[in-house]
Amino acid sequence: MKNAGAFEAAVPQGHDGRTRHTVARLLLEQGPITAASVAERVGISQAAVRRHIDALVADGEATGREAPRRGQRGRGRPAKLFQLTEQGRARFGHAYDDLAVAALRFLAEQGGEEAVRAFAERRVHALVDRHRQAIVEQCEPAERTKALAAALSREGYAASARAAGAGEQLCQHLCPVAHVAAEFPQLCETETAAFADLLGTHVQRLATIARGDAVCTTHIPKSSTPNTPRDPHGGEPA
Repeated sequence: MKNAGAFEAAVPQGHDGRTRHTVARLLLEQGPITAASVAERVGISQAAVRRHIDALVADGEATGREAPRRGQRGRGRPAKLFQLTEQGRARFGHAYDDLAVAALRFLAEQGGEEAVRAFAERRVHALVDRHRQAIVEQCEPAERTKALAAALSREGYAASARAAGAGEQLCQHLCPVAHVAAEFPQLCETETAAFADLLGTHVQRLATIARGDAVCTTHIPKSSTPNTPRDPHGGEPA
């Protein structure tokens, strides 16, 4: 399965192609987002951004919807929010191998749901353990969500963290296993449990790309005394 390493290789040649790729990536990482916000970040005119977005929409790679009203609306066209479709995410390595689904189906037939869950747990713990020291030992509790987002981005999840009410939201704008997780939700469930273990607090999964949402969103509540993350291999807590 492809990951973020495929991003740069997939960038089209030529100025127009590179700009469209940049616009598409902003829709991936920041969407839903307005054309005006994209223009501000890219540094080109709104008309040029709309031309690229219109091309993405025409190709089935992006979709738009009217932005929610805030106060009394003035003259002019109503603002629209744009984001990538499933097809649009494919340009960033969001491609899946049927072999992975077939293998998990076979595993489920032979060993049942517990076998699939054991596989999912091993997979996510291998991912998390690569970054456990940097997140748990080198970051203060208040910085761990951002550190986890950075680690997930390095793994191809295009993740970000932001304050949200009485806590934070961890957003994964790309999921390398979304198509597989749509059939095997154990992948999402074990990932959520691993995040809770790593951050040392209860977390709540609010949305997933596998269920058709635009972003995988996890809520991490604020806690003045977070739990101490346990050592997944046994022994004393980290």
